[in-house]
Amino acid sequence: MTEFSFSCTGVRADAYAAGPTLVFRLRITASEGVRVHALALRCQIRIEPARRGYDNAEAEALTDLFGERSRWGSSLNPVQFAQVSVMVPGFTGEIETDLVVPCTYDTDIAASRYFRALTDGEVPLLMLFSGTAFTGAGGFHVEPVPWDKEVAHRMPVKVWQEMVEQHFPGCGWIRLPRDAMDALLAYRSRRALPSWQATVETLLEEAGERTA
Repeated sequence: MTEFSFSCTGVRADAYAAGPTLVFRLRITASEGVRVHALALRCQIRIEPARRGYDNAEAEALTDLFGERSRWGSSLNPVQFAQVSVMVPGFTGEIETDLVVPCTYDTDIAASRYFRALTDGEVPLLMLFSGTAFTGAGGFHVEPVPWDKEVAHRMPVKVWQEMVEQHFPGCGWIRLPRDAMDALLAYRSRRALPSWQATVETLLEEAGERTA
């Protein structure tokens, strides 16, 4: 069976994507002399929050995900980030390829809330690989990519921040159900408010959470 090894050499924000997108650069190595015709690769990416430290502001922002810091010994569990696939072209020996990961800034998603809480440093990621390899010099052999193939990678927080800023400069993003949106729109129309920002600010003022 062909032995595969993986490493992640870097990650960047895709400046030309229609939506927030990260591009991880993968280096894949196969057993010496083995011809790989194609590799249908799957990658699950998890955040491993226990593998970094947090300042007080970050800890406070993470309370809704992990609870109070005193509970983190049992609550700081891995967070699912993404599950993507890529078709790697044929190679012998070694190849580098891009793993494209579409992202969301929806703050209902745990991974987005985690990223948003961080101010600096790195995000500890674990990339778990599986898939199917088509190999052979004189024909095709179908081989699985073993489930135990994984790579730890530390992504700079600034890469996520740059990606979000490209698509939502200076803004946040909230997803609401349709009935809540309809009610907000009616509220805005009744008061002839000029923007959604003015609508939310007015609601906060009425709730006593913000001074006019």
